[in-house]
Amino acid sequence: MFKSLLLTACLLAVGMARAGEIAVIVNPAAPEFTREQIADIYLGRDRGQQPLDQPEPAALRTEFYQRLAGRDLAQMKALWSRIVFTGRGQPPREQADSAAVKRAVAANPRAIGYIEKSAVDPSVKVALILN
Repeated sequence: MFKSLLLTACLLAVGMARAGEIAVIVNPAAPEFTREQIADIYLGRDRGQQPLDQPEPAALRTEFYQRLAGRDLAQMKALWSRIVFTGRGQPPREQADSAAVKRAVAANPRAIGYIEKSAVDPSVKVALILN
């Protein structure tokens, strides 16, 4: 049991180390956003944008929430469970991969997502880089 937990933790750490820089992306027509505004969107405090998520358990998703909000996925699930239960919102829509996030953001001026910085192209605008 302990060995499998240790192996899982090591694999997760290796995957997280490979995440590199994360680009928060928006539609080119979208306004500028501060880091705090982006955090508010992903923490359910601001419903003006439509946040998109990477699939779970992608290392990129784990690393994004850790870097942006200092929270792990269990904490984010608990937060969104409370928000949904009280009727104050819906969690970010999960996309299949970074390419799907990029396509959805490029097609919707209200969408916001995150992808690897290396995957950014002119179809989207970078709102924030998370190191």
